[in-house]
Amino acid sequence: MESAATYCGTVYPWQCDHVGHMNIMWYVGKFDEANWNLFARLGLTPSYLRSSGRGMAAVQQNITYRRELVAGDIVEIRSALLEIGEKSIRFMHEMRNGETGELAASCEISGVHMDRQARKSVMFTDAVRRSAAKHIVSAKAVMA
Repeated sequence: MESAATYCGTVYPWQCDHVGHMNIMWYVGKFDEANWNLFARLGLTPSYLRSSGRGMAAVQQNITYRRELVAGDIVEIRSALLEIGEKSIRFMHEMRNGETGELAASCEISGVHMDRQARKSVMFTDAVRRSAAKHIVSAKAVMA
């Protein structure tokens, strides 16, 4: 995974379900927040997305749950870029208990770069593709 975290936070009591574990909707939300930090590192910054009329859309998301997180747990997500194509991107996140280091969940996402007005996928700029290429890791390295 990348060396710097793409999300740091905590589990609040209102994020837990009736059995005391963080509800799955909050896992998805925390992974989503990590997305935007990863994208910014690749050059897909909020200012770029706003000024260019571009956006990112998830087309597939697979989550694996390993360990429960409960109220008060510290959450840390680290992210890795697996692949970038002309218009698409594939990356993954690992969510860990920040105190124990235990893997709580992982998530692999495929997304597309899009023109927000036309509502169609468009090519990444050369600058974004060059920046992203420096961040690509193999899936085997991530799972090590």
